[in-house]
Amino acid sequence: MEIKDHWLVGAKQVPSPNCNERPVGIEPDLIVIHCISLPPGQYGSNHIEQFFQNCLCADEHPYFEEIHKMEVSSHLLIRRDGEIVQFVPFNQRAWHAGKSCYGERENCNDFSIGIELEGTDDSAYEPVQYERLKQVIETLVSHYPKIKPDALVGHSDIAPGRKTDPGPHFDWDKLNKALGLS
Repeated sequence: MEIKDHWLVGAKQVPSPNCNERPVGIEPDLIVIHCISLPPGQYGSNHIEQFFQNCLCADEHPYFEEIHKMEVSSHLLIRRDGEIVQFVPFNQRAWHAGKSCYGERENCNDFSIGIELEGTDDSAYEPVQYERLKQVIETLVSHYPKIKPDALVGHSDIAPGRKTDPGPHFDWDKLNKALGLS
């Protein structure tokens, strides 16, 4: 994998309007892992893309009525089949973390890259998703020098009590071993 002009080469590009400039002088140094499925627990539709593009139809599912006006995005989505979709270039600030804190720093969107895995908090992820996640992390680490291989957190780590993803079924040990961190 490689990155060109802050876009992952080979990823499907679906630009989201839900982003803005990072604060001056701030480069990404943290990777935040999330999970999403729309409707919850259903996979393979284009609803996530619609959601991150502010095009989700509220009438298609009762859950969509609750969320269709939200303006959120992530940098990447890794689908259950391993397809990678990029919504925001890595040098931009995606709106994925919300109210968040890492160490003493607040507003994690300012300095992080958000990666969504298609899934739920209460189900296992696919082996191909771990493989793609490993490849993406290695590529980000090689391209953005401030990101260290162990600068990985779940959304639940930066927004405890508010968020639970990627959930208890995310295998941190498997990912860390694949990255050579344990």
